Amino acid sequence: QVQVVESGGGAVQVGGSLRLSCTASGLTFSSYTMGWFRQAPGKEREFVASISTSGSTLDYADSVKGRFTISRDNANSAVYLQMNSLKPEDTAIYYCGTTRGGLYPYRRLWRKYDYWGQGTQVTVSS
Repeated sequence: QVQVVESGGGAVQVGGSLRLSCTASGLTFSSYTMGWFRQAPGKEREFVASISTSGSTLDYADSVKGRFTISRDNANSAVYLQMNSLKPEDTAIYYCGTTRGGLYPYRRLWRKYDYWGQGTQVTVSS
């Protein structure tokens, strides 16, 4: 039974920071590229960041590059998203997913991910 669980969301002011966490069980965590996607009301799910199995390859959407940092801890089957300098446009539900397709551009496509968490809400206001 595969289970993926996100946590760490909340409400922050513009310019603030949040750290999202994602844990996965029921799979060989170190065999999966991990990704973060987000979905705002009325918009399609969009790619945020991904990290390869060993953590050697990081990929970011242009909209978050320089502000967000993705990392992973294979010993604890966890992936993180450190979000700094938050903007209202970052408001969305953030989802964590797993994929065996780590090559570009597949790691940016949500349909290539196998398992997903329930999502965690991030709200950025002025």
